[in-house]
Amino acid sequence: MFYVVCFDIVDDRTRLRAAKVLKEYGQRVQKSVFECSRLTEEKFLKLKSRMEDLIDNSEDTVRYYSLCKGCLEKMELSGIGEPPDMEAYRVV
Repeated sequence: MFYVVCFDIVDDRTRLRAAKVLKEYGQRVQKSVFECSRLTEEKFLKLKSRMEDLIDNSEDTVRYYSLCKGCLEKMELSGIGEPPDMEAYRVV
């Protein structure tokens, strides 16, 4: 499955750790936004668990958006950057 993961984390150290975790699962497309393709449900749950272990639930936020192939095909981009790699998309 394809996920867009974005976060708002107050603490600089925690923010760096979160980005490091997310880089293991996907590609950074903005400072606090990652696109994660090829995630099985098991990998997604592991990612989510790792992020929940890092953040402070009283002041931080992590959002996970799952996107279907049809949604990705409708994605539009302005400015610099590359659209998601449709070849990497895999329905699990």
